[in-house]
Amino acid sequence: MATDLDTDPTPSTRVLTMMEPVWAVRRIGAAVALAVTAGCGLLLGWWTPRGPLTTAESLGTMLFCLLVGAAVGFVLRSRWAMLAAPAVVVVVVELTRMGTDGPTVDEISMSPYGILAFVVGRGFHAFLALPPMILGAAIGAGAARRRTRSPDDTHRAGAGVVVRRAVAALTAVALIALAVVIARPAGTDPIQAADGEPVTGSIAELTTVEAGGKDLGLMLRGADVGKPVLLFLAGGPGGSELGAMRNHLQELEDHFVVATLDQRGTGTSYPALDPASTLTLGSSVEDAITVTNVLRERFGEDRIYLMGQSGGTIYGILAAAQEPELYHAFIGTGQMVSPLETDTIFYEDTLAWAEQSGDTALVAELERIGPPPYADMLDYETALSYEDQVYPYDHTGNSEGEGGFSENFIVPEYTLTDQVHLLGAFMDTFSVIYPQLQDTDFRTDATTLDVPVYFVQGAHEARGRAEPFAEWFEMLEAPVKETTELSTSGHRPLFEQPDEFVGYLRDTVLVRTPPS
Repeated sequence: MATDLDTDPTPSTRVLTMMEPVWAVRRIGAAVALAVTAGCGLLLGWWTPRGPLTTAESLGTMLFCLLVGAAVGFVLRSRWAMLAAPAVVVVVVELTRMGTDGPTVDEISMSPYGILAFVVGRGFHAFLALPPMILGAAIGAGAARRRTRSPDDTHRAGAGVVVRRAVAALTAVALIALAVVIARPAGTDPIQAADGEPVTGSIAELTTVEAGGKDLGLMLRGADVGKPVLLFLAGGPGGSELGAMRNHLQELEDHFVVATLDQRGTGTSYPALDPASTLTLGSSVEDAITVTNVLRERFGEDRIYLMGQSGGTIYGILAAAQEPELYHAFIGTGQMVSPLETDTIFYEDTLAWAEQSGDTALVAELERIGPPPYADMLDYETALSYEDQVYPYDHTGNSEGEGGFSENFIVPEYTLTDQVHLLGAFMDTFSVIYPQLQDTDFRTDATTLDVPVYFVQGAHEARGRAEPFAEWFEMLEAPVKETTELSTSGHRPLFEQPDEFVGYLRDTVLVRTPPS
């Protein structure tokens, strides 16, 4: 018998005609749905093996998964697609990214760091991909059912249907709101005069610079572009300090154009991590030198100042040793000398503290993993994460207490995607670079530098860092070398006592080693 479908040439009719064999034979529909979901998993695993790392990737993942879910729901013509599609995609994504290494994609660990890595890695990826896919599957299945309903059928919109539609509508609204929040661009506040207007001749921008074939994030801030340039390398390895630098060291911007670099794999430069096999200590030093030359050219300077904090001091010292003619001086704070000796002392002190405290579980775990170095990054969690208890100090009045980069999470310099990934980036980058630092020891590798060096240390620095630094400082030869301690600081004196830190750079570094 002829039907309207045989003569109606509308696109919707053609779609129904094409779908009839798929709907008639369940195996065909299942095969088509499997192909679509497997293709989605392959694409996501190849495109975003660590999950979405940029705003574009986050929004693209949400939209793509919504469309895939709708297609699968329409093909299967069943709400079972809401479960089947995500399950297949998750399995295929995991298989596709098996060659990617790092705590956020490695085997799941139930330690605090392991759980955190899961949340900001797989968890965030699932949060952006699966709800849109489930919503799409519900919409697709509903559309297919409505299009294939017989004209003689009577449809009763019972309470269950109303509830499902309400849930779908609320989910759609929530996803739209999430997309709006994700789409918020990063930015940094202008440097303002007393009248609230931007200071004439100032600079406040977020940009990128190409180094080693990768785009690295860079924040530039200064009240006067004619002031000398100061390049800052954050700690870690793996740390990012855009928010802390802008929040705590605004007075530094009166004396320098402060260039805060997100090194490869950190903060806004997290997308530049892969292929991780090409990230080395040498390439990191080369990146710092490349950025130095970009800054010299942009601001018309023969030399700039170089500053490092904690892990950033390793790159800074090596860059200054390799290309001393590029720098007026090097400023180190929370200076590192030998990561392996530092970690060994931390391990020994933590084990002794655990024994004295009667923490038999911690003693057993420390004895199980043994002293560093470790092949598994998460073993460092056990050996190093008790610093504030092993080396307590009175940090009353300090802006960030005993340290950490917690203040970087809710600042406009990062997008929401950046903020989610700050700690994941730290862990993934740390796991790549830190094993390469185990042979670094400035007491043998850098006893002579051809640039003036200034060190700002905390009076309460842990002995694992303070003792190797004291030994190295005594043997170091440089045109100028000087060290000072800030009385209430630990490992992060530039953020713990920012006024005193800025005062030292202004009254000592710029006076003894002026830019001219």
